Amino acid sequence: MTVTWKSWRNLWIYSLLCTTGVSGQLQLQPLNSTVLQGSDVGFTATVQGQWKVMTWNVGGFLVLTVVVPSNITSSSQYSATFCNSDDTSCVEFTIHNVSRKESGPVVCTVQGDYGSRTAQLNVEESGTVSIMGGNVTVEQDQHVEFMCITTAWFPIPAVSWAQNGQAVNSSLYNTTSMADGDSFTSTSVLRFQAVSNTTLECQAAVQTLRNPRTSSVFIAVVPKPPDWTVLIAVVVSVGGFALLVLLILGIIFCYRRRKEKQPSYQDEISRRVRRQSQGQGQVNTGYVPEGRTSAAPSQLTDSGFCQTNGSDIVEMPKVKSSHTGNDSNTVDQPGLRKHRHVTIV
Repeated sequence: MTVTWKSWRNLWIYSLLCTTGVSGQLQLQPLNSTVLQGSDVGFTATVQGQWKVMTWNVGGFLVLTVVVPSNITSSSQYSATFCNSDDTSCVEFTIHNVSRKESGPVVCTVQGDYGSRTAQLNVEESGTVSIMGGNVTVEQDQHVEFMCITTAWFPIPAVSWAQNGQAVNSSLYNTTSMADGDSFTSTSVLRFQAVSNTTLECQAAVQTLRNPRTSSVFIAVVPKPPDWTVLIAVVVSVGGFALLVLLILGIIFCYRRRKEKQPSYQDEISRRVRRQSQGQGQVNTGYVPEGRTSAAPSQLTDSGFCQTNGSDIVEMPKVKSSHTGNDSNTVDQPGLRKHRHVTIV
């Protein structure tokens, strides 16, 4: 005779009931269950002895009744069956397509002296995951930033990043979460340096989710263009230096040219003396030196006399004296006295 696991379980329950009395005649398993919203969850009630009516309450509401031997009021959301068709001591209760509103106590009650047992149901919810911005093209070694947003999750999901299938160090991203009604929204920001083409993936998961929800983008990395900054700086520096040198040379050249055009001290003195001499002396055209006849033409006056105009000029020091006779004109100049001599024939 082969002893199955179920037989051992029933034997254990029977022994427990015998040691605990009437309060241990009803057992409920599991006492704590965590499932994902939209899935099915089941509980098993085991009764030792004869019983007639069993009820199930979810979230404080009566949802199903089982009457021995075979009357079970099932629905599309709640159902129950006997573990074995010919054994009424074990009942399996199932909640289909479980939702968040059904989180809380699940109570099985057997009429009579069996009492009731309570299990706790926890329902998790998975929402959406999205990397903002989509696929991008960046330059090599450029620092990039990506934001991943998860919405409608319960409880707060665990958010992580993967790069080309490899987990990203958690120090490279920062995640914050906040309540949004009866669910949570999380924001995760990743910063890193793009070196080569990369497939970036954001992952979010809760305890009951077998595979995390993901969102991915592709990062195309193109070669970085030449950096002309250094070359431009060198050209500007050299050009500025050359311009400064040319400016200095131009100033020196102009200074020398101006210096060459300026007269020396002796030249300036001579020039001033000549100017002064020209301004102070006048030519006496009527003076004829001794021993020399005037070559100036003669002019006949109205009285019949012939007047000869001399063309030689003699400058004499100014002497204060009065002349009479043939002197016809005397001109005084500062420092000099001019005499014009006229001979009448």
